[in-house]
Amino acid sequence: MTFRSGLTALARVNVEIPAGGFTSLLGPSGCGKSTLLKMMAGLLTPTAGEVLLHGKRVENPPPGLIYVFQQYSKSLLPWKTVLGNLMFGAKSPRAMQSGLKAPSAADCMRYIELVGLKGHENSYPAQLSGGMQQRVAIARALVAQPQILLMDEPFSALDALTREGLQDLLLQLWEDLALTVVFVTHDIVEAIYLSNNIVVLGETPATVVSNIEVHVPRPRDQVTTREAPSFLALRRELYRMVVGREV
Repeated sequence: MTFRSGLTALARVNVEIPAGGFTSLLGPSGCGKSTLLKMMAGLLTPTAGEVLLHGKRVENPPPGLIYVFQQYSKSLLPWKTVLGNLMFGAKSPRAMQSGLKAPSAADCMRYIELVGLKGHENSYPAQLSGGMQQRVAIARALVAQPQILLMDEPFSALDALTREGLQDLLLQLWEDLALTVVFVTHDIVEAIYLSNNIVVLGETPATVVSNIEVHVPRPRDQVTTREAPSFLALRRELYRMVVGREV
């Protein structure tokens, strides 16, 4: 992928995302992770190569795929309540491309409850914490009943405890709803905790350094999982790949 400025963000990237899996794109800041995710979403057109979904070339945002942005506060409509944001997103032309019937208020309430916001459906974004706002953004994505969820560093602006809580929520939603998730992060520990496999990108112009299967047992726990020998060994290996030195 080369931009008009002449910057080449990605070069010789060949990645296959397994259906139903949880894949993280890991690499240093500015290496092209978000660019790759936007190409997967049909938001950017590759200047060379192609993105395929079920064997068909992706040229526009495809049905059944939802993108969750990093700046959750800017993606919510401040003049609408939590329920109003979900209702608006569910009835938008983009959400209805798949031909599904527009979800009702009751359907939206189900997803509000799924993300732990029952009782806040009539609150406005400004009345919610950052973590709660990101839960709204996730619920709004899920109400469109996607098969594929693309997430661009969705927890990077949150404090550590809120971030860990949302990691566990996301894993539960992934398992319960049988989603395919592609998750961009530059946090090595987060990538290991969440993923089935991790695609490691190098410095710009990024190439795939490695595609690693994560053999850390599930279900995962914020304390015991992070202390497991397999977790620590993989953390050490990834730190060497991404940072370039041992830990």
